[in-house]
Amino acid sequence: MSKKEAFPWESVVLATKNKGKIKEFTRMFSGWNVRVLTMNDDLDFPDVVEDGDTFEANARKKAEEIMRATGLPALADDSGLEVDALGGKPGVYSARFAGEHASDEENNAKLVQLMKDVPEAERTARFVSVLALALPEGDTILTRGTCEGQIVLEASGTNGFGYDPHFYLSEKGRTMAELEPDEKNAVSHRGVAVQKLTAELMERFA
Repeated sequence: MSKKEAFPWESVVLATKNKGKIKEFTRMFSGWNVRVLTMNDDLDFPDVVEDGDTFEANARKKAEEIMRATGLPALADDSGLEVDALGGKPGVYSARFAGEHASDEENNAKLVQLMKDVPEAERTARFVSVLALALPEGDTILTRGTCEGQIVLEASGTNGFGYDPHFYLSEKGRTMAELEPDEKNAVSHRGVAVQKLTAELMERFA
């Protein structure tokens, strides 16, 4: 069975309004025989309050509420940055690290400010992505992907979004924002979670 046959529905809804995530997911699912729908497809998306204290809780809540609202399979991602020197912060608060409606630039500025006195060897961090695929039959599939790296104080690269310009991958010798889209998707936390979801779907629907 190929991944084109692993999804027995014609459409899947991306339960996100994040343009960066929509762009990455649409690219990742380009090889699937499925129509990827977003908020731009005249769907009635409820505003889901992300009040969970784990990535799993938030991803599940978003996927299930969007699935119930649209009647279609819904895929949600809750992801963030865990910095060891900050006790795992910003974690589930990554998108609003510098405030409720903070921009990527503001979040990155706060991160750099907090990390400037941390020795380089102790700036270890990881990106985490949890995917939740809520199915109309009532089942929700969860997968988790991580990507280890290091925080750098100087931003580098113009690809990606969020904390990508400050997340250095030693095996690549570049930041996440310096990777081309397909190269990033092959190693990123979100890419790993998608690979696990693909394997789960192929096993389940073979």
